Amino acid sequence: MTHVLHRHTRWDLPRAAGGEGIYIIDDTGKRYLDASGGAAVSCLGHGHPRVIDAIKRQADQIAFAHSGFFTSAAAEELAAHLSDRAPGNLDYVYLVSGGSEAVEAAIKLARQYFVEKGQPQRRHLIGRWQSYHGNTLGALSTGGNRWRREQFAPLLVESHHIAPCFPYRFRADDESEEDYGLRVADELETKIQELGPETVIAFVAEPVVGATSGAVPPVPGYFRRVREICDRHGVLLILDEVMCGMGRTGSLFACEQDDVVPDLLCMAKGLGAGYQPIGAVMLSAAIYDAIRDGSGMFQHGHTYMGHPIACAAALAVQHAIEEEGLLEQVRDMGAELSDRLTERLGNHRHIGDIRGRGLFMGVELVQDRASKEPFDPDAKLHLKIKQEAMARGLICYPGGGTIDGQRGDHILLAPPFIIQRPEVAELVDRLGASIDAAIAAVS
Repeated sequence: MTHVLHRHTRWDLPRAAGGEGIYIIDDTGKRYLDASGGAAVSCLGHGHPRVIDAIKRQADQIAFAHSGFFTSAAAEELAAHLSDRAPGNLDYVYLVSGGSEAVEAAIKLARQYFVEKGQPQRRHLIGRWQSYHGNTLGALSTGGNRWRREQFAPLLVESHHIAPCFPYRFRADDESEEDYGLRVADELETKIQELGPETVIAFVAEPVVGATSGAVPPVPGYFRRVREICDRHGVLLILDEVMCGMGRTGSLFACEQDDVVPDLLCMAKGLGAGYQPIGAVMLSAAIYDAIRDGSGMFQHGHTYMGHPIACAAALAVQHAIEEEGLLEQVRDMGAELSDRLTERLGNHRHIGDIRGRGLFMGVELVQDRASKEPFDPDAKLHLKIKQEAMARGLICYPGGGTIDGQRGDHILLAPPFIIQRPEVAELVDRLGASIDAAIAAVS
């Protein structure tokens, strides 16, 4: 009997007892290839000695000091490391404990910025359908995952949404990628005009959409148009890189590949690689200066923000990524994973799309390739694939409601950056067998 309220109350979960590289080992000794890094978290795999040593050293010095009274060397060094490498003028870092907290803080920073600037009438946030920004109420309101929002709708704050940039599903056959990108980006202009430009705080988006749609990258030019629209109306751009950032797509910051710099950038997951709970918001000098020269205080906070052990772990993770050449590894193994998936599943009658960047890949399943018709949602194909994969010693990250929150199934892959070619082959073999077994069970 368990006394833990697990996410799923009817499933008996195996107990994780150890970790070794890209594998998790349960208490029976069974080994699971962690092909999703949990939820795109474990970018260094399990048991990395450098990070463990950093945690131990920090614990010997000081484990906790409340940020209302003290800063710490670990927090200051981590912030400096990130700001030195960030694009544009993202010079300041607000340290929190996870991705939802990061998005919540970014929303409040954006609102307070306009209050400090004498524009308190700005109150609207615009997100995209089929996005996910976290489960706290502000983040959930801004996100566009209809299934996650539905139950809590009476509690959500007012928010607005435009179409996603999802070419496999929504680009017209006679439309170029560039034309499609401009068309859906221009929905932001329409929505801003509808609400009144002087009332809009920010547009919030994932550079590469993760859990809700399955590693959907934007088409070329999309985010450049978005940035132009935001600048024209004085609207802030918040990019949520909680899942896709910190090297996952092959560059430290995912937005670098789209040649765009946000005003606020959210990160978590790969920041600390799961060794400690940590997240962060990077903010522009303009936002920092407005608060410093105004009230002088960001009216927000959490108990464990800037936690010294978490910061020390994250800094060790980032040093490992840089000094072990793991961004190049992500690009190389990402290409290998894409090639292997295409070889194994590219002509599969029930695979509609294989997409992503770096070691952030999605596989979308369809009942019919020609029409792109999805499987019946009641079949819960994505969950059956997860069960078949776990039975074969493979951890992947399934999602349902890929198209509109109700219909569609996909599998998200985000293996550790340290994965090697033989392990990529093993991953794809197990995934292919799991997909075939699950489809056979629902057909």
